[in-house]
Amino acid sequence: FMYGGPSHVDLFDPKPELDRWHDQEIPVFKKEDAFMGKTRANAMRSPFQFAKHGEAGIDICDQYPELAKVADELCVIRSMTCKSNNHGPALFQMQSGSLLAGHPSIGSWTTYGLGSQCQDLPGFIVMMDHQGAPVNGALNWSNGFMPASFQGTPLRTAGEPIAYVRPPAGVSTSRQRAQLDLLGRWNSDYAAAHPADEELRSRIAAYELAFRMQNSAPEAVDLSREPESIHRLYGLDNKVSQHFGRNCLLARRLVERGVRFVQLYSGGNEGPRAWDAHDDLEKNHRLHCAETDRPIAALLTDLKQRGLLDTTLVVWGGEFGRTPNAEGGKGRDHHHRGFTMWMAGGGIKPGTIYGATDEFGYHAVENPVTLPDLHATILHLLGLDHEQLTYRFQGRDYRLTDVGGQVLRSILA
Repeated sequence: FMYGGPSHVDLFDPKPELDRWHDQEIPVFKKEDAFMGKTRANAMRSPFQFAKHGEAGIDICDQYPELAKVADELCVIRSMTCKSNNHGPALFQMQSGSLLAGHPSIGSWTTYGLGSQCQDLPGFIVMMDHQGAPVNGALNWSNGFMPASFQGTPLRTAGEPIAYVRPPAGVSTSRQRAQLDLLGRWNSDYAAAHPADEELRSRIAAYELAFRMQNSAPEAVDLSREPESIHRLYGLDNKVSQHFGRNCLLARRLVERGVRFVQLYSGGNEGPRAWDAHDDLEKNHRLHCAETDRPIAALLTDLKQRGLLDTTLVVWGGEFGRTPNAEGGKGRDHHHRGFTMWMAGGGIKPGTIYGATDEFGYHAVENPVTLPDLHATILHLLGLDHEQLTYRFQGRDYRLTDVGGQVLRSILA
């Protein structure tokens, strides 16, 4: 997840009209779309060069040279839309289908619908950027009104990825097991008297999972078990890409061990530390592309070589795109009326471009895709019917897609 709003017109959706209209007012600009006061109607040309890659001829900018080598694995959706150009609500909608807090995230819906393939690791794991968490923090991977056992488990960005996974000094495994058994008996007695208490059942499950993780988790996150060639493939030998590369390699190891849903964040906090290029788009995107290019390409390559890509869906995107017109002199504002995401593996038709924005990259004009459409398609590829996957809360059956969403069948393999 490229938090902050990666620019579609600078990465995957080239617009020659921006060169011709550079520093002139574009006719499609709407003043009410401006999120920041410095935003102007004047077009801004991209500082990057594009080329077509792979047999499919997918346009990718020169800041993603490694990703360009695996272009034929991608299905690029150029006509994404969402309802907000504000980070907080847009993140909520992208993650949970709702502009408001309190709803389960897509990772929670996935683990609720599919269960877990691995009893010794969480079904939903999150890895943040080393710069910090995105806006909304842990609410982005919240279980909402579902039991807490469906919430995302964050890994730490430095040191041991999982905190407190080893027993305290001086406490043997047998002694710890006895303590948990005693606690379990107390909890069971309480649960028998309060059968409707879902939070208690989730706490009991969390204690048991934490105990089992002491054996499985250290091995799963131990990157020293990987050969040096894999470290280089993921960019762990490069100071710029090593953090995101570490997370991508961890993601592959977790997927191999049956973790259902892994979410990786590029960009932390706000402004230049995220993809939030208000002031200097070229500087911002050069940095974040350099951080993510080799790791993302490596993940796709590694999954394919191991026979995992066909059964693993990889989704790339942010909460929105960026304006084709300028903010200040060198930046771009938030933009929700048309932007790009891509998917690979997991039953997606590779080497595909779906949808289009207008000649400036402002509006999605061909096959517009809403977030309910995206969520419906992701769930379908995971083997779940978005209309049947419901959770009853306070007398209502909720869905990730609410009352909308159409599966994008033309991009299915």
